[in-house]
Amino acid sequence: MPIRNFSIIAHIDHGKSTLADRLLQATKAVTERESRDQLLDSMDLERERGITIKASAVTVHHTYNSEVYELNFIDTPGHVDFTYEVSRALTACEGALLVVDSTQGVEAQTVANAYLAIENNLELIPVVNKIDLPSADPDKVAMEIEQVLGLPAEDCINCSAKTGEGIIELLDLICSRLPAPEPAKIKQTRALIFDSHYDEYRGVVVYFRVFDGGLKKGDRILMMGTGRTFTITELGKYTPTPTPTKEIGTSQVGYMVAAIKTLEDVRVGDTITLDLDPASEPLPGYEEPKQMVFCDFYPASSDTGSKKTEFETLREAVEKLRLNDASFTFETQHSEALGFGFRCGFLGLLHMEIVQERLEREGGAEIIQTAPTVNYQIELTDDTIIDIHNPADLPDPTLIKNICEPIVRVEIICPDENIGDLMRLCETRRGIFMGQKFVSEGRQMLDYELPLAEIIYDFYDKLKSITRGYGTMDYEIIEFRADKLVKVSILVNGEPVEALSMICHRDKAVARTRIILLKLRKQIDRHQFEIALQAAIGGKIIARETVKSHRKNVTAKCYGGDISRKRKLLEKQKKGKRRMKAIGNVHIPQEAFLSILEQGD
Repeated sequence: MPIRNFSIIAHIDHGKSTLADRLLQATKAVTERESRDQLLDSMDLERERGITIKASAVTVHHTYNSEVYELNFIDTPGHVDFTYEVSRALTACEGALLVVDSTQGVEAQTVANAYLAIENNLELIPVVNKIDLPSADPDKVAMEIEQVLGLPAEDCINCSAKTGEGIIELLDLICSRLPAPEPAKIKQTRALIFDSHYDEYRGVVVYFRVFDGGLKKGDRILMMGTGRTFTITELGKYTPTPTPTKEIGTSQVGYMVAAIKTLEDVRVGDTITLDLDPASEPLPGYEEPKQMVFCDFYPASSDTGSKKTEFETLREAVEKLRLNDASFTFETQHSEALGFGFRCGFLGLLHMEIVQERLEREGGAEIIQTAPTVNYQIELTDDTIIDIHNPADLPDPTLIKNICEPIVRVEIICPDENIGDLMRLCETRRGIFMGQKFVSEGRQMLDYELPLAEIIYDFYDKLKSITRGYGTMDYEIIEFRADKLVKVSILVNGEPVEALSMICHRDKAVARTRIILLKLRKQIDRHQFEIALQAAIGGKIIARETVKSHRKNVTAKCYGGDISRKRKLLEKQKKGKRRMKAIGNVHIPQEAFLSILEQGD
């Protein structure tokens, strides 16, 4: 039976999941009664937000020229944060359907995903979707695809995933145009793991693509990366319901259960081979996903009596989620103000938002989240380089030669009339203009280099606001670059508060810390003594605010008499306040931390 392996890739909200639904219906994989919208999006969160978070692999059959073809396809996410999911899916395929919305045209993520497929030497079929809409202009979009991506306009196939128009023609084109998988190169078995998830009853379920040889139920397998061995207890394919099978051969895609207890035993990108007849070399795997955004999660309860149980609930939720999302990392963290929590690493802001929502929904944890920070590389005087993602971990200033921050290449596609405003926005965020490209009539692409720290807060919101929702952006990290970065410490009554320290550009330090100190001044209650709120770089104070003290009228009991009596009482009060300031503790309420940490910029 001929086999075709392909992925569905597109910008977010261009109709990938709906197209996958129609492919399932057209190949009779699901009946009309079983069908529902976004069938492959299994999480409630995916269905509510209308986005795909996890890639889904499905096997269907289609008859073309009186021959039955086995089609293995993977529906992938469209958001920039989940590009690693897309890259993993593309490695397991020979072709890809590049879906473009006929009302919106080529977007930033369309370009990024197309280049990703080209880098993997995949055959691309451009699909112009949503042609049933009144505002659709498929011919204009086909010309955009040719202009921006270099794919001939006449190769585009028009279809509507909603009505089913053009779906059968698309299936025929997949069978005729996409290349067949390459034959096995060696006789030993080699299969590439491209995904996995944890099932409470069966353990880890592994998704794989066989490149050489085959796997049978009962085989003793070896994970070449981890060196662990397991016995296959269940083998099958998603059609799209799990369908057990006895054997999966060369070029086929399937899932496997082998009593694997923890996700650490399985590494995505690892090669599966047979324990008794192992392959000598593994398949080329994937790069490990690099966490680029970090923040702290703390239990929301401020009741110290229940803090322990709240923390336990959060820890259980974090550990459970880690089993299903290997790209998210965590380590225990302690804050004087917020107690015990976790320092977590994410691939991007949407990934962070999704993880937080899943912890609250699936784990039942109430969470306080601190402002996101990025990963910095510190070049020391002895030329060694260390990575830090928490300002508190910064080494002694005398040992630091350079602080390097991550720089991203940002591609923004926007209407012509918003170019000036977007350029101003990028300039204020320390952006370097790299180029400008014509996309189509009325739309252009801006190319900028920006520090990641400057775009992780509200850059995307501002972009959408300026362009009234029509602008899109895609970014990729290109390098770490040294700049005038400094650690800014916040001092309360002369004592540094590490939870509020940050790394920022020297030129922006004063403006940014003034905002923080003003917020702190409003939140900290007045004490019996004056409280100094200061921002410092090293030993130099760069900004200051003061919380005024309560004043007791100690001269109220003096009815007349000599002025020296009043002076004596005031002098005594002043000495008492000085002593209190030297030994007194300032109580910083949790709300003060939250007002600063949540505002982000």
